[in-house]
Amino acid sequence: MDQTYINQPKFIKYMKRLFLFLFVGLAIQGLNAQITTPQPSPKATIMQKIGLTDFTISYSRPSARSRMVFGDLVPYGEKWRTGANEATLLKISDDIMIEGQALKAGEYAIYTVPDKFNFEWIFYKNTTSWGLPEEWKEEEVALRVKTPVNMVNNKTETLTFDFDELRNTSAILKLTWENVTTACKITVNPDIKVMKDIEKALGGPKAGDYYAAGRYYLENDKDANQAYQWLHKANEMSPKFYYLRQEALALAKLNRYKEAIEVAKKSTEMAKTEKNEEYVKMNTKDIETWSKMK
Repeated sequence: MDQTYINQPKFIKYMKRLFLFLFVGLAIQGLNAQITTPQPSPKATIMQKIGLTDFTISYSRPSARSRMVFGDLVPYGEKWRTGANEATLLKISDDIMIEGQALKAGEYAIYTVPDKFNFEWIFYKNTTSWGLPEEWKEEEVALRVKTPVNMVNNKTETLTFDFDELRNTSAILKLTWENVTTACKITVNPDIKVMKDIEKALGGPKAGDYYAAGRYYLENDKDANQAYQWLHKANEMSPKFYYLRQEALALAKLNRYKEAIEVAKKSTEMAKTEKNEEYVKMNTKDIETWSKMK
């Protein structure tokens, strides 16, 4: 008699037990994957506007927990990620000055080298590292500055970044942990943005503004005469073939077909120069239609 056939029930029983074991194991693993626990160095983000420049610092905040921090947990004379876990990041919206030295708008990793008397701040262009880069590249250093260490009586348990002494053109970026604090002076120049805004406001609407307003009125069946006025103004300031076409359409809507044809011809000539055959065809078709309606 076939031996395989005789042992088949035992084999099936064994396989059922194996599948049950695997199922329970996977279920437990899935349960564990859903458990979230507090992080010992929680992430924090601090945002601050100085003048008209936006600053964002993202970092993980370790706590002392009865440990000696500087000179022990954070060794003197060695590069430090200036926080825990990922690199601490600084994002700035405009060019600035730190301790009198220029730093361009962008995002940087902040590394520091602490000692008893000074902190060296290093603003590093590569922001993709977990903590310190595996390979340090000096060409990635955007800026280095040194600031003095100040000892304070009140202990700060958890690493803290803060902006202080806020002015329209400056502020102080402070790092505090344990009984140590050090700070960088930040200088911004809001005049550049303010002067651009003043020039724009006093200069009035641009040709594109008149074109956008006129086209909106025309396409949404609003006041056709007002649409024409705006489109005509756009073409007085900076004529373009697509501006001229919209002005021609506004004139046609006002039954001013003779003027519409003249403007459409100008649009056609400009479109030919720009090698835009689509506008040439559209204008040619409308000129033919309007010629019958003069």
